[in-house]
Amino acid sequence: MKYIIVGAVAGGASTAARLRRMDEHAEIIIFEKGEYISYANCGLPYYIGDVIKDRNKLFVQTAAAFNQRFNIDVRVMTEVTAIDPANKIITAKDHLSGAVYEERYDKLVLSPGAEPIRPPLPGITGEGIFTLRNVNDTDYIKSYINKRNAKRAVVIGAGFIGLEMAENLHNLGMEITIVEMADQVLAPVDFPIAAIVQQHIRSKGVGLYLNTAVTGFEHAGTGIKVLLKTGSAIEADVVILSIGVRPDTKLALNAGLEIGAARGILVNEYLQTSNPDIYAVGDAIEFKNPLTGLAMITYLAGPANKQGRICANNIVLGNIHKYNGSINTAIVKVFDMTVGTAGTASKQLHSAGIEHIVSTTHNGSHAGYYPGSKQMTIQVAFSSVDGRLLSAQVVGYEGADKRLDILAGVIKHYGTIYELGEFEHAYAPPYSSAKDPVNMVGFVAENILQKRLNVFYWNEIYKINEDDLLIDVRTREEYLNGKIENAINIPVDEIRNMLAEIPKEKRIYIYCEAGLRGYLAQRILTQNDYNKVLNLSGGYRLWKNCIAESLG
Repeated sequence: MKYIIVGAVAGGASTAARLRRMDEHAEIIIFEKGEYISYANCGLPYYIGDVIKDRNKLFVQTAAAFNQRFNIDVRVMTEVTAIDPANKIITAKDHLSGAVYEERYDKLVLSPGAEPIRPPLPGITGEGIFTLRNVNDTDYIKSYINKRNAKRAVVIGAGFIGLEMAENLHNLGMEITIVEMADQVLAPVDFPIAAIVQQHIRSKGVGLYLNTAVTGFEHAGTGIKVLLKTGSAIEADVVILSIGVRPDTKLALNAGLEIGAARGILVNEYLQTSNPDIYAVGDAIEFKNPLTGLAMITYLAGPANKQGRICANNIVLGNIHKYNGSINTAIVKVFDMTVGTAGTASKQLHSAGIEHIVSTTHNGSHAGYYPGSKQMTIQVAFSSVDGRLLSAQVVGYEGADKRLDILAGVIKHYGTIYELGEFEHAYAPPYSSAKDPVNMVGFVAENILQKRLNVFYWNEIYKINEDDLLIDVRTREEYLNGKIENAINIPVDEIRNMLAEIPKEKRIYIYCEAGLRGYLAQRILTQNDYNKVLNLSGGYRLWKNCIAESLG
């Protein structure tokens, strides 16, 4: 058998290695149009920022080492330019020699990845304006910054890569400005979580322009003017374009392969394209979202590597291994904070018409009495019918990653919020609390689902009118240090003694700092025949962050 793979980074390289482990005698050829194979895309910003100092650490395998270990013919700087599915032939061009030739295959795997979006803005092709997608891009950026002694950088786009680049350039001592067209950073997360991240970014002295479009670039001497739709401009020495990527489907389109609704290469559950002898993996493919059933593409290394293994199994053994899709579990370090997401955000669930409930909790990373505990915020969305967990978003410091992984596991296996309350974790004071933040998420969600806790949200404060009552159940000191307008203060520990002064006919809105004291106050009231009591999800802390960002 002869297997040809187009693209040799995450998906392609993992497919090739698995094919060899499954079939020692097959002929395997990888074509890679770039200079390098199997490198760590996700590590590129950290090399630019000198966190990773040894460039060689970026390479999982070199072409020579891959060939020696796996007996695979690796052809770098060679681009597959055409596919003839009827005759099972690809056409390739060697960019070093200029030679054009053909190769036959029995099975073909496409792993062309994605290409960065570079809109046709005036001046965008000028010097000092970069995208970051591969090792060569990294080398160009790092060399340019060092040679020009660049001091000011503008990062356009506040997605995962954009924020990583902003942090790493900031680490080099550069003055950083981030420009984002949307109203928040990190599009995959919901606004309340993004608001916390945005406050943290601003605290680092980084300029953050939201709801702001770039209209072009002007080169003035050694500098660059980034022109904004507002009519103003930002001076920069270097510009990083992190506007997004799109699947590279040119080969597939020209070969007549089916392209899906999300504009990716359409594959079935076995990662097989519309041609039975051609499979596809990685950033260019489209599949059904396991939570919404809608078409989706994921630009993540984890799913690409897993797809490679599954694809190879199906090629060698027949279509026996189903790919169950991705829930887009992703995480990013943003300066001192960690933020991650898994599943489908509430805003996307709304767009898909999926009924759900959102709950936000704040807890310490480990036992509060053990030194160093830091707050983390977890937002989940779950089915209002059966409690199935649909998404989780975590922002915090130490331990945020492990909580996200736990929640992602429950989402991936179609679990419910009830499982979170009973989740059994490894507990010792330096690592967690007897009731882990994941357990607390489950307890609160269960209370909401079973109508023991009625919540309202930060952006529903406007619904409170003069006929309602807004009660701040924090301490008087907390109340005096900052409150929601028109709130009266009745600390939770005093509320039982104040029942005679709280009218039962009014709708009562309650809030505390994080949500727990509000819940306790609500339980006291509802069990004393108050029938219209709601507690602010996420508490004053979340409201304050969201209001600060929505007004900013």
